[in-house]
Amino acid sequence: MQLSAEKIAELISGKVVGNAAVLLDGPCKIDDGHVGKITFLSNPKYTPYIYTTQASVVIVDKEFVAEQPVSTTLIVVDNVYLALSTLMSLFDAGLSILPEISPDAIVDKSAIIGSNPNIASHVIVKQGVKIGANSKIHSRVYIGDNVTIGDNVILYPGVVIYHNCVIGSNVTIHANTVVGSDGFGFAPDQHGKYTKIAQIGNVVIEDDVEIGANTVIDRATMGSTIISKGVKLDNLIQIAHNVFIGENTVIAAQTGIAGSTKIGSRCIVGGQVGIVGHIEIADGTMFQAQSGVASSIKEPNGKFYGTPAIDYQNYLRSYAQFRKLNDLAKQVAALQKEVDQFKNNL
Repeated sequence: MQLSAEKIAELISGKVVGNAAVLLDGPCKIDDGHVGKITFLSNPKYTPYIYTTQASVVIVDKEFVAEQPVSTTLIVVDNVYLALSTLMSLFDAGLSILPEISPDAIVDKSAIIGSNPNIASHVIVKQGVKIGANSKIHSRVYIGDNVTIGDNVILYPGVVIYHNCVIGSNVTIHANTVVGSDGFGFAPDQHGKYTKIAQIGNVVIEDDVEIGANTVIDRATMGSTIISKGVKLDNLIQIAHNVFIGENTVIAAQTGIAGSTKIGSRCIVGGQVGIVGHIEIADGTMFQAQSGVASSIKEPNGKFYGTPAIDYQNYLRSYAQFRKLNDLAKQVAALQKEVDQFKNNL
């Protein structure tokens, strides 16, 4: 597929500066551009490449000002990342599966499948399942008893959805993610032996959620583990039983959230953050990568860093002093020596 710069600008609400007729057949990185490709500039550290890239078109922010001649065509937009989202969908080939139910899929006769199904080979759909219209279920997906799945859902290879879970519409779940595995619940007796506590709840994933590969979301002990509308989860995330994640929160890879914690809406959680159980995180909270969150945060829109996590700016100031700790210790020792000498001379 080829699209002109003019057509792409129309689709992403941009303005062409240069050759509007140039044809493009796909995107590329700005530092590895090729003729006939389109790229973008959003991070200032890549600015030098706009003067050397071989890409035919570069999408830039309306605030961009060239400091030297630019030979490539530009498409000027209000928000580069939003424009990029639209652009990538134009050229997204995805994984091909036929619009049908494969004869190699095992679909229980009680399952209700919506219109235009895409169910690939070696998929297992158990009894009582409901799958909405236009959903794409790739090979080796397992969908347990009484699962409900909405419209326009994509489940990539190896996804497992345990029994009784609910998946909304316009949800994408990437390869090998598990939804609804048992929460980590065990009761010790007087001898230190652990007895499993049955996990009889489920997981509810609301509309417009995307979940990365190899993420695990545990079912609730009772009630539901809830991933609210618009949440975006990266790869390799662990979400424990009865966690609630508010709308439009984003969480980066290798984060772990312990049981019964409530995270507000529009939060941003960096990679490898650890959050203890049974606490509440206010709306709009931001955690820098590798932070450890050990207590509730009640004021919205705060920024935190460190272990245990403290105010972001306070952490940076404290760390600046911590790096000097060895020198400060030497200074204290030298001062103590002078004090001791002074005392001996009295």
